[in-house]
Amino acid sequence: MKVSDFDYELPPERIADSPASPRDAARLFVHDVASGRSEHAHVRDLPAFLAPGDLMVVNDTRVRAARLVGARASGGAVEMLLVEREASGAWRALVKPAARLKPGELVTLEGGALVARMLVRETSGDGHGEWRVELLSGATRERASDDELERHGRMPLPPYLHRPRGEDPRRDADRASYQTLFARELGAVAAPTAGLHFTPELLAALDRRGVERAQVTLHVGEGTFRSVEVEDTDAHRMHSERFVLDGCAADAIRAARARHGRVVAVGTTSARTLESCALDDPSALVAGPSGLVAPRAGETRLFVVPPYRFRVVDVLLTNFHLPRSTLLMLVSAFAGRERVLELYREAIARGYRFYSYGDALLLVGEPRHSSAARS
Repeated sequence: MKVSDFDYELPPERIADSPASPRDAARLFVHDVASGRSEHAHVRDLPAFLAPGDLMVVNDTRVRAARLVGARASGGAVEMLLVEREASGAWRALVKPAARLKPGELVTLEGGALVARMLVRETSGDGHGEWRVELLSGATRERASDDELERHGRMPLPPYLHRPRGEDPRRDADRASYQTLFARELGAVAAPTAGLHFTPELLAALDRRGVERAQVTLHVGEGTFRSVEVEDTDAHRMHSERFVLDGCAADAIRAARARHGRVVAVGTTSARTLESCALDDPSALVAGPSGLVAPRAGETRLFVVPPYRFRVVDVLLTNFHLPRSTLLMLVSAFAGRERVLELYREAIARGYRFYSYGDALLLVGEPRHSSAARS
C-alpha cells in the first residue's frame, strides 16, 4: 500500500496539549466492526462495553526522563534524546544539531547537573543525528546513575507538544501525566498512550465488572518519533522494540480463550506484543490463528499494515494517531483503512481531541465466540 493512503487533515486545534482531568474523563468513540454501529461515551464508561471474562492486556513499560537540553562550551544550544543504553554503558542518542559536535567534546546539560561526552557520530536521513554518548554526573564527572537521569531529565514528549527549552512550569505535571498507571519497567522513550486514560477508580469498576487483567512489556522506541519516509509500505523498515510476554500473561490468555472471553489490547504497543507472540493452531489442517501466545522476550520488528489478519487481539483501545504513521496503519489493519479514516473524520467533526493526550477509540472486532458479546 501507499503511505499516502493513510493521510488525513487535522485542524491544529484538535491536538490535545494536556490530558483530560481526571484521566478517565476523556471521550471514548466506540465502534463495532461487525455491525458498523458507533456510540459516543467516556473512558470511564469502558466497563459497559466489556464483558465478564474479557481479558484486558496492558503495557507496563515506564518512560525514561530521557530528553536533555544544554549547551556547548561555545554557547550553542544542544538537545538530545537518550534512546538506549548499550552494554558498554554508553547511550545511543538522537542529537540536534549533530553535525557541529566533535568526538570528545563535552556538552553541559540541564544547567550543569549532567554532562555528555560525545563519542562517535552516526548519520541518519531524517534530520536527526545519532551519536554514542557517555552521560556523566555534572558534580563528579563519573558515569551518571539512573536516579540522576530521572531527577534531572525531562519527559520525552512528542514534538507536537510544545514546551520551552528553559524553565518549564509544566515539567512536573508532564512527569505525572505522561506516565501510565501501570508503569513499572523502565525503558521507553514514549508513553503507551492508551494506558494514560486509566485511573484507580476505573480499574476498580473493571474489576467489579469481572474483566481480568494481564501485563506485557514493550519499550516504546525512537521509531515513534520518526516519520515513514518511503511511499511504498513494503519498503518501510520497521524499527525494533524490546518486549517481554511472560508465562503469566500467556496463561491468562489461554484461560480467557477457554472461557470464551475476548482479548482486549490496551494500545497498539500491547497489540504489537501479542501479535509478535501469536501461535498457530497445530491441530488445524492448514495452520491458522489459535488466538494463543507463547511466552517470549526479545525484539520485534513486526509491521502491521492492511491486510494483516489479527491472530490474538479481539478488541483494541487506542488513541487517535498521526497521519501516515505506523500506528494508524496498525489500527487500519484491525478495522479497515477506509472505515478508520471515516471514523477519524467523524471524530474531528465531533470535536474529539487527538494524539498522546487526546481522547480514545474503542474498536470491537469480529466476534470469535457468540458468548463474547456485551452482556
